[in-house]
Amino acid sequence: MRGVRATESVVNFLRSLRVRYGDPDGTEEGYPFNIPVVQSLDALDFRAPVTFFVGENGSGKSTILEAIAAAVGSIAIGGESIQTDPTLVHARRLAARLILSWARRTHRGFFLRSEDFFNYALETRRLIDDLDQQAAKYADERERGTDRAYGLALAEGATRGQRAELARRYGEDLHARSHGESFFQVFQSRFVPGGLYLLDEPDTALSPQRQLALLALLKDMVAQDAQFIIATHAPILLAYPDAAILSFDDGRITETPYDEVTNVHLTRQFLADPSSFLRRL
Repeated sequence: MRGVRATESVVNFLRSLRVRYGDPDGTEEGYPFNIPVVQSLDALDFRAPVTFFVGENGSGKSTILEAIAAAVGSIAIGGESIQTDPTLVHARRLAARLILSWARRTHRGFFLRSEDFFNYALETRRLIDDLDQQAAKYADERERGTDRAYGLALAEGATRGQRAELARRYGEDLHARSHGESFFQVFQSRFVPGGLYLLDEPDTALSPQRQLALLALLKDMVAQDAQFIIATHAPILLAYPDAAILSFDDGRITETPYDEVTNVHLTRQFLADPSSFLRRL
């Protein structure tokens, strides 16, 4: 067996995947099929509502997560559609080889890469500006006198309502907040019950306090029927109770106890005696 399997699945949505190899069309050559962890994988089970992918940079955890997102057909926050984004060609190649098994299919949720957040903030600001312009256009036409005044008033009211809801959920300008505050605001606003969320390093912009707040948010959403698959380096996030932690190191995927995760072990050693590490610099 070239993968990770559990004897029982307790998740509500994505239960497992397996990889179909053997097509003689040459599409399994090169990246991402030359990544050791991809070469060693034939099946992967998701036994818990929260699954973490951990491993060194380049180990393949983001590649597998992106391929799952492409296979699921997730909505991408901040970036281009997964089906057309040129930076995700490799993910679509691998996704074409994935066979997904569902406990129950959901169309709620999203895929988020930390590097796409800037685009998301720009798009949100653009939508607010567009709604402001449209509402002003309706108001100007109505004030100039027209037999469509009633309809224009309704359209203006609906447009201003949409604008107010966007501002309520995300603020007037996500760029006006710190990166971490904006990131967390998106999670608070976009997480809904019954969703499948695929997050690539959501801890990048979050302070330790915000990471603890995200843990609490994950707990609340799991209680509302949500499932999370998260690639991360953060020991705080990895401490989520009863999460499945899958290590991508050593060219294969293995479920690893929290205390044996490399980042957790290294962080503990550093905090216990930072001077011993700094002397080596």
